[in-house]
Amino acid sequence: MPHRVLVGGGWREPRHPAGSFRATDPATGTALPDEYPVSSWADLEDALEAGAGASFELAEAGPDRIAAFLEATASGLERRSDALVATAALETGLPADTRLRSSELPRTTGQLRLAAAACRERSWCRATIDTKLDIRSRLGPLGGPVAVFGPNNFPFAFNAAGGGDFAAALAAGNPVIAKANPHSPGTTRLMAEAAFEALTASGLPAAAVQLLYHFPAEDGRRLVSHPLIGATAFTGSRTAGLGLKEAGDKAGKPIYLEMSSINPVFVLPGSLRERGAEVAAELFASCTAGMGQFCTKPGLIILVDCPESEGFLAGLSAAFEAAGPGVLLGRGVLKGLEAGVERLRRLGADVLAGRGTAEGPGFRFRPALFRVPGDLFLQEPALFQIESFGALSLVVTVRDPAGMLAVAASLEGQLTATVFSARDGSDEPAYAALEPILRRKAGRLLNDKVPSGVAVSPAMNHGGPFPASGHPGFTSVGIPAAMTRFAALHCYDNVRQDRLPPELKNGNPTGRMWRLIDGEWTQRSL
Repeated sequence: MPHRVLVGGGWREPRHPAGSFRATDPATGTALPDEYPVSSWADLEDALEAGAGASFELAEAGPDRIAAFLEATASGLERRSDALVATAALETGLPADTRLRSSELPRTTGQLRLAAAACRERSWCRATIDTKLDIRSRLGPLGGPVAVFGPNNFPFAFNAAGGGDFAAALAAGNPVIAKANPHSPGTTRLMAEAAFEALTASGLPAAAVQLLYHFPAEDGRRLVSHPLIGATAFTGSRTAGLGLKEAGDKAGKPIYLEMSSINPVFVLPGSLRERGAEVAAELFASCTAGMGQFCTKPGLIILVDCPESEGFLAGLSAAFEAAGPGVLLGRGVLKGLEAGVERLRRLGADVLAGRGTAEGPGFRFRPALFRVPGDLFLQEPALFQIESFGALSLVVTVRDPAGMLAVAASLEGQLTATVFSARDGSDEPAYAALEPILRRKAGRLLNDKVPSGVAVSPAMNHGGPFPASGHPGFTSVGIPAAMTRFAALHCYDNVRQDRLPPELKNGNPTGRMWRLIDGEWTQRSL
């Protein structure tokens, strides 16, 4: 019997399901026993109507109650940590203790608590007051539910029913319709149970959190373009994301996408002379962390062809060659990597290390490293920079620093771009020429460190120019900036004090909230 969906304020049987599915253990390739429904449009329509109704109640609930709910959800996840870690490890093949328990789950609960703190403090809403004209504005709820589509490479931190987008949308005062990733439905169910338990205890509207496990692609496009939807957050492939974006854009509905990125790393000659072996070790670790299944994995490494670069490549290739096979998240990831290997071979790239697909049960792959001359790369730059999600990277060797600039100019939009340079200043002219190009190509520019870590910091940008994301001005990581994606600008002109929201009244509602009053950021009351 398939699991129930969370729709309209409670767990219930799906209406007119379109089928069912089971997740797969990627370490063995066998189907897991639990069965989950594929919802029909009837479930989505019910969720939309319930979410739209809940949006009115949630807008009136106030920041303190929403913050308490987010904190209670974090505590609920911690109480369920054993079940969550065991289920996520089974569904993703990711290490239970070194990754899921010790790193990703604390990050997830930390995100929820940061969102709660920003919700309580209220400065995120950018309250702005013009006392002379008596015009006041702030960011407020969208007036409809936010649909969240979660990936499977971060089963907690980006989960649709408890991850970063979930936290940001609710902290901004919007209900959430969570769409589980079909590779981790059990993990998502456990997280939704924690959220719903916290919701019930908080007294917030019961339909503020809803969960659907899967539905047909055409219904996904109907969902993101529906008149009742407030906005959509999607993390996943470019193909799926662009299909949803087309539907949302046609209907005038906001949709925020994190899609593909190859995260180029430029290694300048001086850094190779100073610490080539050290940089090679850092890059290998970043390229293969989580079997390369990070959205910030370095997929492109650019070097000037010189004696030091040959030694650097020898060390990097040896590390790749010595790496054992790892388990991938699913069959689709393996097929994508196999296609990537074949594409690079077809384009004329040389294999430096790695054997690709590995023998054994489940979905396994040996980290692989390819090399191509810069002139050949520049003949087909679009084909060479198609993302291969997993432990597959390409080295581009150019003749001189001018070749680096040409490669940089040919790049699509990226989540990250990294430059390793000499500490003695010898690479400064090359860096000065390269930086202005990369600054326009990537959301986050790094110096002398690998890009695989995405810190949960208010200053973090986990976004970038298309196709890394759908809009270069927003981030999916970093509170409170991530909250602003799910907000509308509410303006009040000559509205009486008793009719204004608390953030725009003369008195500062918390005493700590920052407001822009007559051009001055201040915490004072009027």
